[in-house]
Amino acid sequence: MRQGPEMTGNTIAFTTCGSEEEAVRIARALLSQRVAACVSIVPSVRSLYHWKGEIQDDAEHLLIIKSRAGLGGRLKEALRSVHSYETPELVILPVTDGLPEYLEWIGRELGELPGE
Repeated sequence: MRQGPEMTGNTIAFTTCGSEEEAVRIARALLSQRVAACVSIVPSVRSLYHWKGEIQDDAEHLLIIKSRAGLGGRLKEALRSVHSYETPELVILPVTDGLPEYLEWIGRELGELPGE
């Protein structure tokens, strides 16, 4: 059986929101709650999606959230508490590799996982 790549303990998460003001508010909340080491805001993405039986076409801002695997539950709760959407997008992906110094910086900012 083939095994996947070794995990680093870091994650990248994605969410979207409807305005720059909300994007900054969410980013600051996640940073202040120490569930993100960095949040990059990408303005002006266009999202087309199914919602309540119709196809929606909206301008949004994309947030790229750098975090740790052990913080997933706290990240979900923090996002729910500050996001204006009824069902906010949140997908969390494992980081399998990266520049060691950057990955170590995330660990220093958010705390190492047990056993590291």
